[in-house]
Formats: sequence, C-alpha cells, structure tokens
Amino acid sequence: MVNRILFLLIAVVVMLASCSKKDNQFTVSGVITHAEGDTIYLEEVHTTTVKTADKVKINKNGEFKFKGTAGIPTFYLLKLSERNFITLLVDSAENIVVKADAINFSREYNVTGSPGSEQVQMLDSHLKKTLYRLDSLESLSNLYKGNPDYDDVRPKWASQYDSIVQAQVDFSTNFVRENPFSIASVLALYQKFHTNDPGYIINDLQVMKTAASALNAVYPKSEQVQALYNNTLQYVREQQAQRMRKFIEEQGTNSPDLVLPDMNGKEVSLASLRGKVVLLQFWAAVDRGSRIQNPVLAELYEKYQRKGFEIYQVSVDENRAEWVDAIDKDKMKWINVGDMKGSTTATVTFNVPSIPFNYLLDKEGTVVARNLQGPALDKAIGNLLK
Repeated sequence: MVNRILFLLIAVVVMLASCSKKDNQFTVSGVITHAEGDTIYLEEVHTTTVKTADKVKINKNGEFKFKGTAGIPTFYLLKLSERNFITLLVDSAENIVVKADAINFSREYNVTGSPGSEQVQMLDSHLKKTLYRLDSLESLSNLYKGNPDYDDVRPKWASQYDSIVQAQVDFSTNFVRENPFSIASVLALYQKFHTNDPGYIINDLQVMKTAASALNAVYPKSEQVQALYNNTLQYVREQQAQRMRKFIEEQGTNSPDLVLPDMNGKEVSLASLRGKVVLLQFWAAVDRGSRIQNPVLAELYEKYQRKGFEIYQVSVDENRAEWVDAIDKDKMKWINVGDMKGSTTATVTFNVPSIPFNYLLDKEGTVVARNLQGPALDKAIGNLLK
C-alpha cells in the first residue's frame, strides 16, 4: 500500500513538472522569402552579451521553426546576418509567426502571436521613421548651404527638426506611461536618437521610476528589469546629489536645516546650533557599523564639547525601543533625533548614500567635510575650534 502511494506521488510530481515545462514552451516559426537554404539564428539577449539559443536551415519553401522555453518575457534576436535581424519579445506559451523577405528583413516584417514582439516592432518602426525624417532635414540643410536665402530658411528647418524630436520623445514617453508592466518599456527607455548620444530619448526620471518599480514587482528575475531598476536608483542618487550641490551654491554653501524630535518628543533644529562646530551623523541602532562608531564619537564629544562642539545625530530607525535602548547602552549624551519612520526627508536632503555617514559643519553652518573618520575627523574638529 505504501509503495502504491509513493508511486502515485511520484507520478503526480512528474506530471506537474511536465505540464509546467509545457506551459513555458514557445515556438517561433514563419516564412522568409529569398532565403531558401540559408541559416537563421535565434539568439537570447542578455544585459552584456547575446547567446545563440538555436539555429536552423530555412527550407526550400522559406519556412523555419524554433522551439524553446521562457518563464518570463525574454528578448531574442531572429538573425539572418550580423546586420540583418529583428528583435522579438518572447513570452511563455506564445506561438510567434514571422513573415518577411530576406532583403528587407530588418526593416519590413510581419509578426503575430506575440503582443510583446508587436510592441517592439512598433517602437523600432516609429524610431526608424523619425530618424529618416531627421536625416532628410539634415541632408536638405547641408545641400542648401551657400544659397543666398539659406539664413532665411534655416530657422524654419531647425524648428521642424525640434518638432520631430519632441514628437518622438512624447511618443516614447507616452508608451512607457501606458505600458509600465510591459518589458517592451525597457527597450523604449533605452532607445537613443544616435548610438553615441550621451542621453536617451526619454528624459523623464519620474516615468523611468514608475516603470522600474512596476516591472521589478512583476519580473524581479529579469536581467533587463534588474539593470533598469539599478540604473534608476543610480539616477535618483545623482539627481539628489545635484540638488544638494545646487542648494549649497545658491545658499553660499550653508547646509539645509533639519527639524526632528528627540527621544522626549522635543523638536530640535540643526540651525539652532549655529555658533558651534557640529558633526551631523546619520546612524541606526540596528546597524553594527553605527554602533562601533559610537564610542569614538563619545571620545570626541568628551574632548571637544566644552570648546563649542556638538553632535546632531539623526537616527534612521523605525523601532523606538531599539533606538532608546542603544542611546542608553552607548552612553550617548549628545543630541539624538529621529522620526522613527526612517528620517527619509533628512537622508534625501543630505543625499546620504549609506550609514553610518557624517557631515562636518563649521560655526556658520557650512558643510566643510563629509564622512571623515578617525584621526582625520579629530584633526578637522580641532582646527575648526581654534
């Protein structure tokens, strides 16, 4: 009886595994004229490389067929040669059909059975039409140089050029806004007008953040989604750093003010410490690195407090009991504040990349150094108090 039950369990597991594999299967087939006897390749696109998944001979009728598995939407290249290929966005259980002619394979093709691949084709096709119109205007402008009325017509062509560019930006941006859960949006976000351009067609960080967050929630295992998510985080950090630099420039290098409650609920302003040398320290009671630094801060506070030195320590904790316990155990006699919600506004304002992290402020509240440690911090404080 036991053996019979075991046999049935194994049979069920095998059947489920088989069904799961079958559910993930896809096919890519079609007809390509003027390519009879040629080899066609199916290549899987990764973030840093492209790997051949399969290759087949196109038969005498121009027909070909690939089979594969995809657990999540995946970019593939259907390639006749290095410069003659199309991009597909393949999902599990799709039966994709491609019809084209080898001569115009990368420019004109028909794809059905794959919503993602149809979106990719639309994005590529629209950008190619935009680039053709821009190239035509540039060629016209170059040919017309030297004509007596060139200076008169050039502003009109420049305006047309800008309008075409803006139309492409609007098209791509609207696509991502309307399709935040489609991996085709990754392609839209990384499209450029020219390969050597430093920036992308879409320059709206909020749109990028929305798509990155949505896709990461649905497809966290996708290489392209992870790359987009990490790049977005980096852009956000850079933007925060730019805002900080701009603020410092506009405010004559004075630091922005912070107002947060201490452990007794009393709000304490960073600006209220003007006239003292202040170490603005970001930390967490649950962070081992922060706790290791606290005894060092205690020594500095004991050494310089009577000379006009103060520590304004901002906790990024969310657990009040742990925060208060750490203050008591580490014998922290200086100002300690935190909203017990991560003190997000404070960390964003000062562009804090990690914890522990600090800024050293002079008596006027000017940021004079960042993240000094050990003897370097001791020396800087001593010099400011002279």
